[in-house]
Amino acid sequence: MYTFTCGFDLSSASGLELSFDERPYAEMLANQYKTEHYEVVLHAGDMEHVMAELVWHLEDLRVGQSYPNFYIARLASKFVKVVLSGTGGDELFAGYPWRYYTGLTARNKEEYIKGYYGYWQRLVPDEDKSKFFQPWVYKHLKAHNTFEVFRDVLMQWPGPLETPEERVEASLYLEFKTFLHGLLIMSDKLSMAHGLEERVPFLDNALVDLAAQIPVKYKLATLMSAPVDENLVEKKILRRQTREGKLILRQALRLLSPKEIVNRPKQGFAAPDGSWFRGESLRYVRDLLLTDKACIHEFVRREYIEDVLMEHVSGRRNRRLLIWSLISFEWWLRRFLG
Repeated sequence: MYTFTCGFDLSSASGLELSFDERPYAEMLANQYKTEHYEVVLHAGDMEHVMAELVWHLEDLRVGQSYPNFYIARLASKFVKVVLSGTGGDELFAGYPWRYYTGLTARNKEEYIKGYYGYWQRLVPDEDKSKFFQPWVYKHLKAHNTFEVFRDVLMQWPGPLETPEERVEASLYLEFKTFLHGLLIMSDKLSMAHGLEERVPFLDNALVDLAAQIPVKYKLATLMSAPVDENLVEKKILRRQTREGKLILRQALRLLSPKEIVNRPKQGFAAPDGSWFRGESLRYVRDLLLTDKACIHEFVRREYIEDVLMEHVSGRRNRRLLIWSLISFEWWLRRFLG
């Protein structure tokens, strides 16, 4: 049996990103199950080396920092033709507690929907769009109401959205219908870029049906916690909340996995780009997005990009997701529109 993982050089990382390298835990499991284990370690600069090829295979920009998936798929493809992935476990068993807590104290259904929509406006909030887009772009986008799109998806959930449990269920439904969909398309395209087939056992039909029937109280430790911005790494409450999800799944695996694995806080698969965008990768970002030859300026105001970079570098706000999106859009324009 083979196992694969991707780690990160954390020599320049800070805050919560210091925990982003999960290699020791992957090695612990590999040792327990006696697998033939392989790792790839990414450094600042590995992103820029692969962006042109990455965007070409993705074709449509859908999800966050996906270049680590590209590298680990390339590694695995050297040894096997099919891999198993854990995608879907978080969406089925409530792996992101700090997201679902958003809006639980809302006074009514509409207030909950607006609160949850506000959380997912993680790139450019509605009130900034006129300053973000070039005037001709914003003119065409004004009629496209993203809140109504968000609300329409959420309203397809059949519950009344009155109790905290119902709101958590609705949040899981929305992420299953939208966020997970993007993850699956991304992972399929980037694995097939290397002739690798990725299968997702958590999304077996019978398991999905079973998970949908499990009450929220068996998935989350509490419904009383406060919402937290996961980019504000200084907040200690986030570290506690990352342990509160997937209760029934953790319990089921206690006899199969070491307690160090089962009791670990939730950790997303992401590189420490927040730190790298302030340090080693900053020059690359500036040269790509602020040059007079950048294609993105036809669609996005250059001064807004400058403000975003300044805000991020100063540490006032973590803008890694927007910076990544701008980088991806610039490369998409270059590859597909010339």
